[in-house]
Formats: sequence, structure tokens, C-alpha cells
Amino acid sequence: MLHWLSNYLVLLDSSFGVLQYITVRAAFSVITALVVSLIFGPAIIKRLNLAQIGQVIRADGPQSHFEKAGTPTMGGALILLSITVSTVLWSNWNNHYVWLLLAVTLSFGAIGWVDDYRKLIRRDPGGLPARWKFFWQSVFGAAAAVALYITAPGTGEIEYIVPFFKDVALNLGIAYIVISCLMIVGFSNAVNLTDGLDGLAILPTVLVGAALGVIAYLAGHSEFSAYLHIPYVVGAGEISIFAGALLGAGLGFLWFNAYPAQVFMGDIGALSLGAALGLMAIVSRHEIVLFIMGGVFVVETASVMIQVLSFRLTGRRIFRMAPLHHHFELKGWPEPRVIVRFWIITLMLVLAGLVTLKLR
Repeated sequence: MLHWLSNYLVLLDSSFGVLQYITVRAAFSVITALVVSLIFGPAIIKRLNLAQIGQVIRADGPQSHFEKAGTPTMGGALILLSITVSTVLWSNWNNHYVWLLLAVTLSFGAIGWVDDYRKLIRRDPGGLPARWKFFWQSVFGAAAAVALYITAPGTGEIEYIVPFFKDVALNLGIAYIVISCLMIVGFSNAVNLTDGLDGLAILPTVLVGAALGVIAYLAGHSEFSAYLHIPYVVGAGEISIFAGALLGAGLGFLWFNAYPAQVFMGDIGALSLGAALGLMAIVSRHEIVLFIMGGVFVVETASVMIQVLSFRLTGRRIFRMAPLHHHFELKGWPEPRVIVRFWIITLMLVLAGLVTLKLR
């Protein structure tokens, strides 16, 4: 909105022209989302407490988790509010990538809201049945993939880039839609599986999201993309405004979610943020790099798959408990240690992912 207003405000004072710069608006987007989170966070937590929307703890989980029973959840609504307000305020409304990101984020948030509502308010321990959750995730993910495919002005927007190689780009044709849908749905569930300890999922999400915002900015800049030998995607730079909002909203939520957590994000936050990461990587043409930077999410998901497969085939469990963070808890690691070490690993992986931009 302010980008549009700046076209008129610059006639009154040329200094308003600074709002045309993506980097400036991205910085303000971070600040705005953070301020919105800090202002509305206490009120939302109080409302969740009054409504008695508290976390339900697994009976087979670590003993230390039982004291968390009743902690307000569905705090992901605060994240979505902050992201939406900041993105709408600072982004260029003519950019279709921004609206697509908001649509996917909010639609996956709606799926999570239904799941949380059934679990926490209707007291249905099963929540939204897995088949229906996956169905709606697939519908929204496919819709986003189709939208990107039919609006792509050239092959560069739908090719898969292989890190470390300058000229390796895979044009998979219509298979782009299937793979993109799987990326969105897969990372949506991966972040959800990782969201099991105080602050464990939100900071890696923030780090990966911020890095994807940098990559998107570079991909949307003709000179930077040519220098780095990455595809030039017209309009992709505007994604950094959304990434800034995600960064600010995530840090604001972490203010309340840090150990010991005052609020949990719930499925409404985890599903939406994971889907947003997947879509950001797709638009910026760096899906494989997302697997590097989001390695913690990938490993957490793989641990669940390995555990289930091993138990069905052999009757034995590989890990003491899945996802992987619970395995380390049951080995005796204090919760803060698990959280901080996963944060450190994510930071290193994000740096490794950014390095791939130059190693080509």
C-alpha cells in the first residue's frame, strides 16, 4: 500500500522515493511485523488462556512435557496476523507472487486452524483426519503450482536449478506442477513435525525464510542474477517483503515462544509457515537449496518415516521416539540444549545454502 502511495507522496517530497526500493521496504516490513507481534501478542495469549485453548500432551511423550499441559496454543494466528498486515502495508500490490504467497500461507493456516479447533475446542483427539488434511493441502498446493506454471513468462521460471553447476537447469514440463505441489505440502508437514519443543521450529523457519528472501531479491535483480549465474525471475525480488514480514513475525512470536513457552503456534502456524517456505523456494528457483538450508526439517521428517517403516517391517524402532528431537530428549538432553543445538545446525546449513549461490 505504501509503495503505491509513494508514487504520489514523492510529488510532495522527493525523500518519499526511498519507499520504491525493495531493500528499504523489506527492512520496514521486518520492523512492522515485529511491532505488531509484540503489541498484539499479550492480548492474544490472554484470550487463548480465557478460552482454555491449551496444549494436549502425548501420554507416551517425555515426562518433562507433562508440565506444559494447558499452555495456550493456536498462537500461529499471531504470526499470520503480523505477516499479513506487514506484507499488505509494504509490498507492491501489482506483484502476483506476493498475493500468491499470502493466499497459500493463509489457506494452509486455515487447514491448521480446523485441525487445532477440532483437537482443542471440540476435544477430538484425532483432529482433522489425516486423509482430509492431506487432501486440502494437495488442493491448495496444486492450485499454487498451476498458477505459477500458467503465468510463467518463460522456461526460466519453471526450470530446476542444480547447485554448484552454472548451466544445469532441468526443464521438467508439466511435471513441474507435481513436484511443486509436493514441495509445498512436504515442507508444510515437515515444519509441523519439527514444532515439538519451545522455539524449536520458529527460529529455523525464520533463518531459512530470511535466506530465501535474500535469494529471491538476487533472482529478481537482473545484474545480480547474471553475476551469480542464477535464473532471472521478473518480480521475484518483491518476495523479500514477505520474507521480511515472516522474519519480524517469527522473532515476535519467539519472544513469547522461547523456553519456557507462554504460547505454542499449533498447526495453524506450522502448516502455513512450512508451505510459505516451499513456495518461496519454488518462485526463486532454488528448491534444492531449500533442502540444504532446511536440513533440520528434512531430517526430522525422515526420522518419522524411518521409524514407521522400521517398526512395520521389523517390529523394532530405530529411535527412542520420533521425531528426532524427542529421541535426544529421551537420551537425557535437556530441552534447551536440544533447541539451541538444532538452531546452530540450521544456521550452519543456511550459510551453506547461501554459499551455493557463488560456487557454480
